[in-house]
Amino acid sequence: MVPEKRNSPVVVFGAGGRAGLAIVAEALRRGRPVLGVVRDPARHSEISALGDDVAVVAGDLTDSDSVAAVLAGVSGEVAALVNAVAPFPGPPESFEGFDPEHYVRLVENLVRGARGARLIEIGLAATLRTGSGRMFEDPAVFPAFLRPFAEARMKSLAAWREQSAEVDWLVITPPPALSLEAPATGEYRIGGDVLDAQAAPIPLSYADLATAVLDQIDQPTISRQQVSVYR
Repeated sequence: MVPEKRNSPVVVFGAGGRAGLAIVAEALRRGRPVLGVVRDPARHSEISALGDDVAVVAGDLTDSDSVAAVLAGVSGEVAALVNAVAPFPGPPESFEGFDPEHYVRLVENLVRGARGARLIEIGLAATLRTGSGRMFEDPAVFPAFLRPFAEARMKSLAAWREQSAEVDWLVITPPPALSLEAPATGEYRIGGDVLDAQAAPIPLSYADLATAVLDQIDQPTISRQQVSVYR
């Protein structure tokens, strides 16, 4: 892998969420143009307020035609497509009607639109390995009623691993203690697909998560796997 051209834009799906906003801000800080994709741009003036080199457009990562339309408006090379989409702002009361293939469709739509770009997804800590399986399989640390959500994320990991060798994908997974209150340090540590029980409770800021994401766009060192990131 080689460093991406510095003037190539980053496309951030879910740019209005906590992770998405932090990623947009970090990309702009580094001088990268950004295309922020949200379902309703009128509700997200905070994205445009981050800088002059960000454009905000309507798009839906669950809809392949919408993704194609968004990317058709981008001329030239794209450095990366980032999936920072959250299906709901907080844990729902019920998963009745939740599509277990939701995240698989997001993977498929990103791959269709890749055009050689690096594909980065913000992962879920519950899918990380532990000594006895995956974190979400332990009811002592992960609520049983949230298991369908974690299982959907596991399906998306399987979908990533089924992609052909030329697809440059990476799932960057923050710890359970990802926090708006944590200080931005500009530092982080990358781990493997295993939950670090000692580091997991230490709060990680969204800004430091964004730093990890942009480092893997500017100077890629890891590909085609899930990794964890800690303070």
